[in-house]
Amino acid sequence: MACGGHPAWSGRHSLPVRGVMTIFQTALRLGIVFASFLLPQLAFAAPSAARPAELAAYRLRPPTNDVVYFLLPDRFENADPSNDKGGLAGGRLQTGFDPTDKGFYHGGDLKGVIRRLDYIQALGATAIWIAPVFVNKPVQGPPGHESAGYHGYWITDFTHVDPHLGSDADYKALVDAAHARGMKVYQDIVVNHTADVIRYRECPDSNNCPYRSRADYPYDTIGGPHGKPINRGFLGDGPRFQTAANFAHLTNPDYAYTPYVPEGEEHIKVPDWLNNPIYYHNRGNSTFTGESSTMGDFSGLDDLMTENPRVVQGMIAIYAAWIDKYRIDGFRIDTEKHVNPEFWQAFVPAIKARAKADGIPNFLMFGEAAMPRMDPAVLAIHTRVDGMPSMLDFGFNAAVRETVAGSAGTNVLARLFRLDGLYEGGATAAMELPTFVSNHDFGRFAYFVRQAFPKASDEEVLKRVILAHAMMFMLRGIPVVYYGDEQGFAGLGGDQAARQDMFPSKVASYNDDPLVGTKATTADSNFGTSHPIFRAIAALARLRLTHPALERGQQIVRDYSDKPGLFAVSRLDPVTGREILIAFNTSDRPLSAQVEVDATSSHFTPLQGDCAPEPTAPASYPVTLPPLGYIACSAGDGNR
Repeated sequence: MACGGHPAWSGRHSLPVRGVMTIFQTALRLGIVFASFLLPQLAFAAPSAARPAELAAYRLRPPTNDVVYFLLPDRFENADPSNDKGGLAGGRLQTGFDPTDKGFYHGGDLKGVIRRLDYIQALGATAIWIAPVFVNKPVQGPPGHESAGYHGYWITDFTHVDPHLGSDADYKALVDAAHARGMKVYQDIVVNHTADVIRYRECPDSNNCPYRSRADYPYDTIGGPHGKPINRGFLGDGPRFQTAANFAHLTNPDYAYTPYVPEGEEHIKVPDWLNNPIYYHNRGNSTFTGESSTMGDFSGLDDLMTENPRVVQGMIAIYAAWIDKYRIDGFRIDTEKHVNPEFWQAFVPAIKARAKADGIPNFLMFGEAAMPRMDPAVLAIHTRVDGMPSMLDFGFNAAVRETVAGSAGTNVLARLFRLDGLYEGGATAAMELPTFVSNHDFGRFAYFVRQAFPKASDEEVLKRVILAHAMMFMLRGIPVVYYGDEQGFAGLGGDQAARQDMFPSKVASYNDDPLVGTKATTADSNFGTSHPIFRAIAALARLRLTHPALERGQQIVRDYSDKPGLFAVSRLDPVTGREILIAFNTSDRPLSAQVEVDATSSHFTPLQGDCAPEPTAPASYPVTLPPLGYIACSAGDGNR
């Protein structure tokens, strides 16, 4: 998700608040320093190029072996000021450019990302997740509450790069440059909605039109002739997809509201079929409950009727073309939970087939189902019902907030991992959940620490932020670093307040906010490599990328408490079975404890922190931790 400014016009969406074999694996790591099931109507053209005879090492690297860096191009680096206004004329309400306003474009671009690839790689990242780069509506929102599409989620043209960020050629150059370094590129995509273009005659302010349900405004009695109601499909013996015949009677899209496209915007969306209101729900704003969760407009954004086979076919074609053209490595899928399951049951196998045909066997797709509290079942249902390969792990985010940026016991973490069996594929599948502690919607981890511990010193805040990242890197899942966290960015909340500039900012509220672990501010360029959080993350990345147990090894919870303090796990090397014991202290006091280990683990060497050389008794290992500290201790000699 992403957003704009005004609470009623969130401008973007925010909800109300993992011998020879070892050599081969090491080589892959160091190289970085059901189509036939689909209905005929969902068929798409063959790939534009044949699959390469030999795949590059980064193509063979499974997603669990990656470290991901997530960035918003507009807020990262401005290498080409000539595209700051996107080629548009006029003031900020026409161009969307105002570097002093946190809700408008600031000038960052794709050339800037290319310029800073050395920096990203120095941090230890092996993959980049990029916020949507597609052409956006420059400005949206009611008078006095306008904001810009700098975040990329208000798409009008799904086929080209937004000129504010550069050109299609710049995007290709970025992907090629990343691939040349052995780095992957994950592109953020949207299928739930487009920019806010459609208006309703009964509700002049389409940003605030109340939701009109199917019960009160059914498809087959309002607007157009009577006919067969839309069948939403079901999950019994298998998915049932819609046919064009189910929609033939919907000749007029005025069953709930009377939609129209304002003059001058009749063909603003690309491909052109997206301009027809018949392909949208047109039911007003979602309440995020019941049917409105998949049929309502997200803060006024035009909600696509993803039940319609034309929409399914169209979206598959759009995103398959991006794979064909740029050979990107995966999709992060925005607002996944707000799209009906049947859409995903068609989209996912089609995209996986296209990627495989294009020589991308490990194409990663992970969906977003935002939630403020820890409830893995909410995420797991999308893997079991929707068929989504992976989900962004909001459960992990919530659990770490509660325990490290909060006062909950470490049993919260134990419960999180105990529920990994809920995901399709169980605990093995949970290895491919991208984990995070900060993001562009809810806010940065340092912000949550400051909120929970307002009297904490900067040193304590720093330790808690580093501890959270240590958990993200050493526990199961694929770690995702949110840009700027490594420089101590904190922010004053979520959404726009968590989207600071890495290049010198002109936003007063950003520049006034103290960073963690440094005297620098966002008024400075923040691409140095000496910040303590940067150094800690880089060390954690090196540790993870040189130990398969931390990337994809089985995780066994060893110890936890109902109070802040010890949380310990063992990670097992997937080839040798060698154990790495990891222990964290979430309290502000030192602790000592005996932790269970495998009975065959007899000698330990330190990977991180102070580790005892031997168990005190078979299967019992002594752990001593400083306040907010962590250790990683490897059974055996610790070498690969």
